[in-house]
Amino acid sequence: MLTATRSWKQGTWRTPSRALLPAALVSLAGFVLLVLHQSLAGYGLLAAALAVAAVVDRALFRDLALIAFGLTVMTLVPITTDISVEHMAVMGSAMILAVGVPYTVSRFVYRDHAVTFPLLTGEPWTRTEKWYLPVVVVMGYALLPFYMISTGVYTNWPAASEPAEIARLFVGTNGLGIWDELFFICTVFALLRRHLPMVQANVLQAVLFTSFLWELGFRAWAPLFILPFALLQAFIFTRTRSLSYIICVHLLFDFVLFLVLLHAHNRAWFDLFIY
Repeated sequence: MLTATRSWKQGTWRTPSRALLPAALVSLAGFVLLVLHQSLAGYGLLAAALAVAAVVDRALFRDLALIAFGLTVMTLVPITTDISVEHMAVMGSAMILAVGVPYTVSRFVYRDHAVTFPLLTGEPWTRTEKWYLPVVVVMGYALLPFYMISTGVYTNWPAASEPAEIARLFVGTNGLGIWDELFFICTVFALLRRHLPMVQANVLQAVLFTSFLWELGFRAWAPLFILPFALLQAFIFTRTRSLSYIICVHLLFDFVLFLVLLHAHNRAWFDLFIY
């Protein structure tokens, strides 16, 4: 659990992979389910993906089945920014299952340790990695207020003004940010990377990542920055093998998001942003 898997296969775009079609069908299914809200077509694509994978390669079928399970669990609950205790419990339980079951099956049933959560790598962060952290804050400060307020997307989040509401908003934004990395990077990307070249696996996970956040409430032109962010997070994880680092990156961005949401709903409280 403390070290990243070393079993990812290497490949290039010049090497055709039979795994690409079923893997792409899983990613497309996520888009259809989460963005288009077409349940019959989406689950049909998942079934087709698993059927093709079963013919192509047994190991591919097993890995795509884990991704399909997590995706299915999440689509069976409301994916919203509701910060009521009841909704957070329901969605939080689904998030735990979506990550916990693939990890458990990979570790104790398949015994291939394909899904890992490498918090401690034993390697210090490089100077570039350290400098990137404040850069993330600056990018969030420059982008998020303009995006959230100019588009009115902030209204997709509840107006938190009471201490308990603010606390739940903080827990919700940060908890979701951590889960994004656990599921889309450490689970989806890691499993796809065992069968596909880096670029292909990264694009497919980024489509799922972006589709999920679209459903959550990041609408308008959010995919223009969420998709590159998802691609970059997987690239950084490939280079660092460090879950703790990509979580730090994500939570810094989400902290700016939290402040923007508070400001957008309570303009008189503080004015830290330019938009």
